[in-house]
Amino acid sequence: MNGDTAEYSPLSLDSADYDPIQHLNLLFSHPTTVSSVGDVSATLRTHHHGLSSEISRLQTAQAYGPDSSLERMQTAQAELAGLFRKIETVRSRAIQTEQNITSMTADIKRLDGTKRNLTLSMTALKRLQMLTTAYEQLRALAKTRQYRECASLLQAVLQLMRHFNSYRSIDQIATLSRGVSELQRELLEQVCEDFEMAFAKAEVGARKATLVEACSVMDALGENAKARLVTWYVNTQLREYRQVFRGNDEAGSLDNIGRRYAWFKRMVKSYEEEHAGIFPPHWRVGETLSMAFCDGTRDDYKGILEKSMRSVGGAKIDVNLLLGCLQETMDFEQSLERRFASNPRASIDTLSSADERTQSFNGSISVAFEPYLSLWVESQDKALASMIPKYKTQPLIPSDEEFSPQAVISSAIELFHFYKLTLSQCAKLSTSERLLDLAKILAKYLDEYAQQVLLAILQRPSQNGTYLQDIILVLNTADFWHTNTGQLEENIKKRIDPDLLDKVDLTSQADSFLGVASASITALVNRVEADCESAWREMKNTNWSKMESVGDQSSYVGELVGHVNAKTEETLAVVVKQQYARAFADKLIEHLANTYIANIVQCRPISEVGAEQMLLDKYVLTKAFENLLSYHNPHPPTPTSAGPKQAPPPPASFVKRVNATMTRIDPLLKTLQVRPSPPEGLVQAYLIHIGDRSDTNFRKVLDLKGVRRAEHAHLVELLGIHRDSPSYNRLVAQSPLLTPLMNAGGIGSAGLGISGSGGIGGGGSMHQTGGGGSGGAGVGARFDPASLGEKLLNAARDGVERMGTPGVGAGPPGAPGTAAALASGQGNNNAASINENLKSFGKFFRRDIGGLGARFGKRDGSVEDAR
Repeated sequence: MNGDTAEYSPLSLDSADYDPIQHLNLLFSHPTTVSSVGDVSATLRTHHHGLSSEISRLQTAQAYGPDSSLERMQTAQAELAGLFRKIETVRSRAIQTEQNITSMTADIKRLDGTKRNLTLSMTALKRLQMLTTAYEQLRALAKTRQYRECASLLQAVLQLMRHFNSYRSIDQIATLSRGVSELQRELLEQVCEDFEMAFAKAEVGARKATLVEACSVMDALGENAKARLVTWYVNTQLREYRQVFRGNDEAGSLDNIGRRYAWFKRMVKSYEEEHAGIFPPHWRVGETLSMAFCDGTRDDYKGILEKSMRSVGGAKIDVNLLLGCLQETMDFEQSLERRFASNPRASIDTLSSADERTQSFNGSISVAFEPYLSLWVESQDKALASMIPKYKTQPLIPSDEEFSPQAVISSAIELFHFYKLTLSQCAKLSTSERLLDLAKILAKYLDEYAQQVLLAILQRPSQNGTYLQDIILVLNTADFWHTNTGQLEENIKKRIDPDLLDKVDLTSQADSFLGVASASITALVNRVEADCESAWREMKNTNWSKMESVGDQSSYVGELVGHVNAKTEETLAVVVKQQYARAFADKLIEHLANTYIANIVQCRPISEVGAEQMLLDKYVLTKAFENLLSYHNPHPPTPTSAGPKQAPPPPASFVKRVNATMTRIDPLLKTLQVRPSPPEGLVQAYLIHIGDRSDTNFRKVLDLKGVRRAEHAHLVELLGIHRDSPSYNRLVAQSPLLTPLMNAGGIGSAGLGISGSGGIGGGGSMHQTGGGGSGGAGVGARFDPASLGEKLLNAARDGVERMGTPGVGAGPPGAPGTAAALASGQGNNNAASINENLKSFGKFFRRDIGGLGARFGKRDGSVEDAR
């Protein structure tokens, strides 16, 4: 209980982890022990009082004992007070020591100050004596014009005089300072007088040595004196020039600009032979003389040009004369720049050697012509405006040259050289707003060349069967200009001022030429399709509803493959670049697939056996079309281990492309293979293969199969029941295959809205609507090359767009030609519309070819290769 016997027990009151509950449970472990509660309580109170008494006793002993805390605190305070007294004693002794040392060294400091002052006084007196002696000697030498000695002595006098600037309050020093300043002025006037007399009396050669020494005096007198002498010399040399060319309207006119530069060259020659040796090289008198001539000439030209613009009748300056003067001026500036840029600055001291030549002669005179360069830019605009009509009528290649697959239209080469020369000239004249104006004009006529020249070639009728060659020339030229348009933009950006860099953009022009390339590819495809009309006609003449069994391929298939292969071989033989060959093949496959679908519609009704035969024919066509690219740059067959030689396999990406394109036909044919009885089988086949929710599309399939109209309602009702089941909850609203079919006038209409992809690569497609080629309503119409360009222009004008891609197709057969509308001046809106649609075609055509990884318009060679 009291814890004395259990000091370390958890039940001890002295334990750190004492638990009263455990202790109580131990004390009252049985109900019989409850009676001892009073005793336990009394014992606890007694123990509590004992502890309190012990605590009080210990507190008293700690506070008032011999070794108490209070006593120790008092002792510590006494020790601190003693420490502070010792510190103060040390500080007092240090101060006393410092005072003793100061008193001991005071005399030494006084002696040091006296010595320093005495040294300064002796130095000042010595310098004063030297200054006085040098001053007197300088006065004597100045009177006898001994300039060599004067120069060195003057430098010494000026250097000594700077030491006495702080003593000018002393009268004698002030008098001496005024004497030195007066002597400097006298020397300056004397040297200037000697130069004036020597030049006035033509005694420069006889007095050259004196004048050379006088220049060293001017160097010692400072920059102001040197500038005065150089300015006088420049004005003296240019006095005759100003009198002749400013006071005489005939001599000062632009026609006599060559006389100005000839006069200056004679004057410079005279300077170098007679006067250059007088002036120190680091004065750069020749450069200053040239710059003064340029400044004066520039001001003269500004006045002449302003006067010419204000002449009676408002006649403008002759552009050829302006260009001739400007070119001659720039040549003169370049000659001055070469002369003085190769002449490094000579120096006689560190200061002058650090002074580099900062002025440039480029533009020093020609800047006067810049405000009038708009006349030159206008002349380039007129020149290009006259070139475009000429290019429309001239032969595509010279008569003495033969066609080659790499050839470019000769007008494109001529226009390219004109652009190159014009840009080079303008960059020499101006790199600011005028160059930007020229860039806009160049862009304008690039658009006109694409529209009025290249597309017009596709529009005009073929001559002597050369239409294929014309298309290839247009394709090569469009590719040529697409590449060079980008290079043209880069060259302009390299030369134009940085603040105008963002305003130079020829991307839309490059896209326009890609649009022309796309139109050329479409024209090549339509040539092939036109040759296949007889095969398609045979397909339509076959009775597909009465076919009893599936045999080998149909007769039209061999004829179709023969026509396609022959025309493809003829076409790809003259298509040079792989990317354009691939584009042609891709678009041809798309158009053939679309035409096949269109002819399926016109072959209705189609029996189940007929649909199966069509599916077999489709498979044969697919395998045949996989080898179309083999006609481009054909390789000789390679021997195999088996013995016979085999041709290299077609590109895997193209094979994949062909199969993906032709497979689009499969859902329709597989649906047509299913018998209408039982009706659930046909409905389920439609939902599985076609996979849309459209009643209209389902009716189209029924019409193609020849199902009677009376049965349509029941089958459509059955379709609605099945498509609402959970099994078909992912059906699309409209099938992309069936929706475009027969939407122009129903199943019996002659107009089929065939939307086919003529795209390149895997992304997007270029659609055609109506007749271009043998698809749709134009299946039975012959291909007319004379109207192809017109149709292309109409498509570009109308901006046909289906399924989110720009259309390149044929318009109505009787549509008027856009080129004629442009020629008759029917507005710029049509031209702008054509241009914008060409840019859209070009942006699409820029997409990657599937599997080739190359972009259209990327050139494999240089300009010479295209040429």
